[in-house]
Amino acid sequence: MKIRSAAKILFQGDSITDAGRISDPRGLGEGYVAMVVDQFSVRRPDLQVTFLNRGVSAERVRDLRDRWQEDCLSLEPDVVSILIGINDALGTLFWGEFTSLESFQADYASILELTRRKLDAQIILLEPFLLPVSKDLMAYRKAVDSRIEIVRKLSEKFETMLVRLDSVFSEAVKREKPKFWSIDGVHPTAAGHGLIAQSWLESVGF
Repeated sequence: MKIRSAAKILFQGDSITDAGRISDPRGLGEGYVAMVVDQFSVRRPDLQVTFLNRGVSAERVRDLRDRWQEDCLSLEPDVVSILIGINDALGTLFWGEFTSLESFQADYASILELTRRKLDAQIILLEPFLLPVSKDLMAYRKAVDSRIEIVRKLSEKFETMLVRLDSVFSEAVKREKPKFWSIDGVHPTAAGHGLIAQSWLESVGF
């Protein structure tokens, strides 16, 4: 991926992307987005890139779809990075509400179609992930896998970049225990956020 001078990069998603951005003076949060910005800025300050974080905690893909005009299209970004899906997969655990695979795929596809139609932007999809911190949580492994497969197919269909985060974390837990990367299997620790940031930067050639 070639990121041009003065480009605007938008990060979208749920709590993993949000990471407390509202209370952060920079509006970036304390997670992987801030880490990406810091490392990118150190390596290429000459590009003078603008970074925006519009992640919202607890969101599902349908919520992202509903605010896409305001929180993406109207901002006219040059690069759109999306990490969404874990709340859809664990909906019955969090809210007792199930998001069907058909609904997940249709809503995600509508977001990508709008982006392709309205913006001349490069798109990066980050697949959702789940770390094996407990047997109870791993009962949702199949639901997560199904959504990962959809994200991969949508990435191919819409010709986006893809960051295979679930695969990245699967390799990471061979080096350190799962709770080193995520206390609850969903929300990353500082090390987990660092791993996401590293994977994102590598995907764009940094």
